[in-house]
Amino acid sequence: MKASSRVADGRSRRHGVAALLVLPTALWYVGFLVAPLVVLMVMSFGERSPNGGYAPAFTLEQYGNLTTRLTPLTNTLGLAALNTVICLLVAFPIAYTLALKVVGSWRLVLVALVVVPFWTSFLIRTYAWMTLLGANGVPRILGWIGLGDIQLLNTPFAVSLGIVYNYLPLMVLPIFVSLERLDRSLIEASRDLGAGPVATIRQVVLPLAAPGILSGIVLVFIPVMGEYLIPILLGGGKTYFLGNALADLFLQSRNWPFGSALASVFVVGMILLVAGYLALTRRLVRAGRETSLL
Repeated sequence: MKASSRVADGRSRRHGVAALLVLPTALWYVGFLVAPLVVLMVMSFGERSPNGGYAPAFTLEQYGNLTTRLTPLTNTLGLAALNTVICLLVAFPIAYTLALKVVGSWRLVLVALVVVPFWTSFLIRTYAWMTLLGANGVPRILGWIGLGDIQLLNTPFAVSLGIVYNYLPLMVLPIFVSLERLDRSLIEASRDLGAGPVATIRQVVLPLAAPGILSGIVLVFIPVMGEYLIPILLGGGKTYFLGNALADLFLQSRNWPFGSALASVFVVGMILLVAGYLALTRRLVRAGRETSLL
């Protein structure tokens, strides 16, 4: 009995120490993530006060009015999905080349070049594209060539270009990490068995790189869904994103309950997306352990 009690006391002390170590992180998590979300949810059930802002109430009217904001939601979903796919199509060849084709110190140099833009302010990078796409930038060069007066700034193309440029490293790095861990003997075995380069990539590389691809998709898609700065600066406000709608509701019309309802639905949707990503990643990892060639 004494031995068992000592074991129980030791376990309780270890659990107490672990709880104390976790406590600062838990308080930070509750204070800066959970509490703001709770406030947002509470405000979403309120009403707009006569002078703007929030008035205490309990009504579902704000959620019933969400259909009036379908345009920014559909714009955001469509462009976020499109630009995520573009980032994937551009990032995969880059990551594949860096991980499987480049060796030695050059790999570190090229990976650093992918990361270097992140060392510069997001705002400065976006302003740089405003200069390049403005009337005195690329359009003037195209005019000198004889392609006519082409407007690039304040167009959906400019918004997509800014998104792909700014978020591309978030797609390249997870795929690069997955491919770098890939067992190269599997590629050699695939070629020895008669598979061509395309078949090898489709049957060997892509399945094993799937966790990194999914990570890159989530890392790009979620921030783009909440993007505000790029549509304003490069789209001139003509490409209306969900972030722009939220800013208008909170800062201009001061309809905080409606903005909170829209933001709450957005947060719940992103949580469901992350949950689906985690479930799919676990399934892919489990399938990868069971078989390496599909």
